[in-house]
Amino acid sequence: MLRILQKFGGTSVADLDRIQAAAKRVKQEVDVGNEVAVVVSAMAGETNRLVNNATQISSGYDTSEYDAVVASGEQVTAGLMAIALQHIGIDARSWLGWQIPILTDNIHGKARILEINTEVLSKKLSEKQVAVISGFQGISSDDRITTLGRGGSDTSAVALAAALDVDRCDIFTDVEGVFTSDPRIVGKAKKLEKITYEEMLELASLGAKVLQTRSVELALKYQVPLQVRSSFSDADGTLVVDEDKTVEQELVRGIAHSNDDAKITLIRVDDRPGIAAAIFGPLTDSNINVDMIVQNVSEDGKATDLTFTVSRSDFDRALDVLGKSKEELKFQRLIGDPDVTKISIVGVGMRSHAGVAQKMFTALAERGINIQVISTSEIKVSVLISSEYTELALRALHTAYGLDAS
Repeated sequence: MLRILQKFGGTSVADLDRIQAAAKRVKQEVDVGNEVAVVVSAMAGETNRLVNNATQISSGYDTSEYDAVVASGEQVTAGLMAIALQHIGIDARSWLGWQIPILTDNIHGKARILEINTEVLSKKLSEKQVAVISGFQGISSDDRITTLGRGGSDTSAVALAAALDVDRCDIFTDVEGVFTSDPRIVGKAKKLEKITYEEMLELASLGAKVLQTRSVELALKYQVPLQVRSSFSDADGTLVVDEDKTVEQELVRGIAHSNDDAKITLIRVDDRPGIAAAIFGPLTDSNINVDMIVQNVSEDGKATDLTFTVSRSDFDRALDVLGKSKEELKFQRLIGDPDVTKISIVGVGMRSHAGVAQKMFTALAERGINIQVISTSEIKVSVLISSEYTELALRALHTAYGLDAS
């Protein structure tokens, strides 16, 4: 007997037929004697509809009331899933975040989980009752509903899997697993049998949409065994595992891309102590995160050009913040470019191999693709390029690192 947690994303529960199909997957685990907890997202498009309702009434909404509104989507799905399970003879009940409870901090809209009390939940599972849990939500210390941020149902699932000490956490989505690149762009992309937590974390943070970044962080921290599977296929998925459970360490395991970045360049800023703090301080105060950074000092050493990236959603605000600081920063010009794409290669095998970045630079150069910004870590290299070359770059790199499916 195993204890299994199954998480169904929005596309997997998009309508009543898909909810009933998901219920049959749950029944398969119950029929072999396993204890099963289920975490569900809102039906596809429902959260966007609820967000629009709130913002149309007031753009300056109370964030605690906003959470009360947008958390209702998962509540509906959980109730429908419980009804679907009961209809096919499975003992099941729905649970909301506050009923478990899933305790969070008070940061509405992007709350973090502090503690999960699973005493009652574990008892019900041991009695063979399926627990259907609303993802994306918890409860604060002042008894208000909180939400965990977009994609938070993945976080709910992994946190609950850790708290319940499950044997496996299956994440059901609309793809068959984790691929070497986006198969909609790279036709030769192949599904990975296994990927390490670190690789998955890098890929998730760099644009791969399969898993939410915070959920992978939790899985790594608590060593939760994850499997990414398709709701629409019985094919094996991709296992997310510890590095020592991978037989071979390929040089590059995957190639990700993100169109969510925008580039900002400050031309001829005074090169003096404290200038970086003066530039990035106001951005931090405005809750604008900065990612890739490159600095070029002039020949006379008196001025520097500083280029960095921000989220495309923060682009206009960042330009406004910097524009207001021009007198203090004394830069000559401010240039913004939202038409850029971040391309990243990821692989734990990069730790022990030289020349990985050079192969990337060569493959792009051979196709006339200019690199605007570069950043690296132990297991990834990211470059910023013009968006018009996104597809060409992905396919070229996929071939260069021998990832094309045979």
